[in-house]
Amino acid sequence: MSDFRKKLIAGNWKMNVLPSQAEHLVNEILNGASNADCDILFIPPYTHLHSLRSLIQNQGSVFIGAQNCHQENSGAFTGEISPEMLKDLNVDFVVLGHSERRQYFGENDKLINQKIKSALAQNLKVIYCCGESESEREAGKHKDLIEMQIAAAFSGISEKELSQIVIAYEPVWAIGTGKTASPEQAEDMHNFIRVLLSNMYSETAGNKLRILYGGSVKGSNASDLLSRPGIDGALVGGASLKADEFCKIINAAK
Repeated sequence: MSDFRKKLIAGNWKMNVLPSQAEHLVNEILNGASNADCDILFIPPYTHLHSLRSLIQNQGSVFIGAQNCHQENSGAFTGEISPEMLKDLNVDFVVLGHSERRQYFGENDKLINQKIKSALAQNLKVIYCCGESESEREAGKHKDLIEMQIAAAFSGISEKELSQIVIAYEPVWAIGTGKTASPEQAEDMHNFIRVLLSNMYSETAGNKLRILYGGSVKGSNASDLLSRPGIDGALVGGASLKADEFCKIINAAK
């Protein structure tokens, strides 16, 4: 692994954990991962962001992220949260392009591109998610799809802005299914993405880019995945809701 790519373990809580339970879960995890050799990112629902931001204020390599944002900074968009609001809460990261946003809320690459630009304009770091379905992988089209997703999502994004983006490769067929891409499959796709971004920008930019793997990551498979040179961390779903499981993943990120 390149010297300047510190591993990042991110926990996406999705629509789980009550606000009254959140601080206890975070404290449990931080106590169990006190010797962590990686960056740790908590991505709770919006309702938890303020209290957790205060909780981790002086924790060094611990960060807070939001699960989504709107592409506009203000306006008549009932129920939405703007990137400017997230910045005002001192949020560090925002996840954009998650497969559940694409699948359940109809988000496409053009909209995701607008959201990325709006988030970057507020100096938020972005975790951009991409990944293929099982049928696309079986048809051998998985790399073509990833290339299309990234080209569309990063349209008009400068190399300087790219330095504020982390890519999360999440094969859709492995999210919440218990199936996991083999370390070989994951590393192959990560290497493909890195070469793709090196060609789009520069080799230096490609080498600096952090690429996370997401898709049924748990304590039992974390070491195998995270030991691969091309895998710079993990975007964890269900296992991030269990302190002991998430700590195992964090502690595997050497």
